[in-house]
Amino acid sequence: MDSGISTIEARIDAAANGWRLDRALADAVPTLSRERLKTLIAAGRVVDAHGTPARDPARKAVAGALFRVEVPAPTPAHNVAQAIALNVVFEDEHLIVIDKPAGLVVHPAAGNLDGTLVNALLHHCAGQLSGIGGVARPGIVHRIDKDTSGLMVAAKHDRAHEGLARQFKAHSIDRRYKAIAAGRVMPASGTIDAPLARSPHDRKKVAIVSGGKRAVTHYRLLRPLRDASFVECRLETGRTHQVRVHMASIGHPLLGDPVYARNRGNQRGLLETLGFRRQALHAARLGFIHPLTSNALAFDSELPADMQELFDKLLV
Repeated sequence: MDSGISTIEARIDAAANGWRLDRALADAVPTLSRERLKTLIAAGRVVDAHGTPARDPARKAVAGALFRVEVPAPTPAHNVAQAIALNVVFEDEHLIVIDKPAGLVVHPAAGNLDGTLVNALLHHCAGQLSGIGGVARPGIVHRIDKDTSGLMVAAKHDRAHEGLARQFKAHSIDRRYKAIAAGRVMPASGTIDAPLARSPHDRKKVAIVSGGKRAVTHYRLLRPLRDASFVECRLETGRTHQVRVHMASIGHPLLGDPVYARNRGNQRGLLETLGFRRQALHAARLGFIHPLTSNALAFDSELPADMQELFDKLLV
């Protein structure tokens, strides 16, 4: 056997009799996701008690049947672990919730090859992050923009990653952002249901586009400010730049947004005085069902110092 392969023995439970093989094995081996097991079955990495590869993930499972699952070591994702300080809000053997500061990029990319949240998680979790699809990567289930602060969750193994991803796909995650928007938001609460996609005129921007992905934001005014509004935006969906584009679309772009806002004279002067050079947006609440324990978890994050200072200066 290859030195980079580990072997797991799995016996089909009586309750899984007649299930698809990939589903039954996922039930028997909770550390591997169903998608990962499909890939392993197709690759001939799952063999029965006679040593015969089980090539069809849809075949019916038989109670008591024994299988050997060969799991290759995850392929390196070519990201470097770096000792970057993290504000850890919650952590167990399955997942980690962090409060990301503004300015920290989530994934390495052109122009930001290191110094990212991925690099920080690789160091902090030291080999415990999920490898969905057989690639060693820190289990980022969702993202927030570089210059947006606030709460994020990452998975430490495939099972947790799959469980969290399923909740994001079902839009059952409680995600609430606090923002400072230009002008007095009227009406004081409402829903913006407008599809989003890359702008056909500028690929660096997101725009409301017919035929784009459905995007829904529920907003409410928390407090009126001087020519501005302190609002909460609850995401029903989670699209790139969703809050920023949706609020701009109703005439209330986020203060400091370098892409979707044209800050007015007085506001521009205040932002420059404070050195506030980002969109005034903070992921303030994150709630979900723990994918392994089924406990309901909810986390709240206070406004970071820069947004709090901006808020205080705008009080009427």
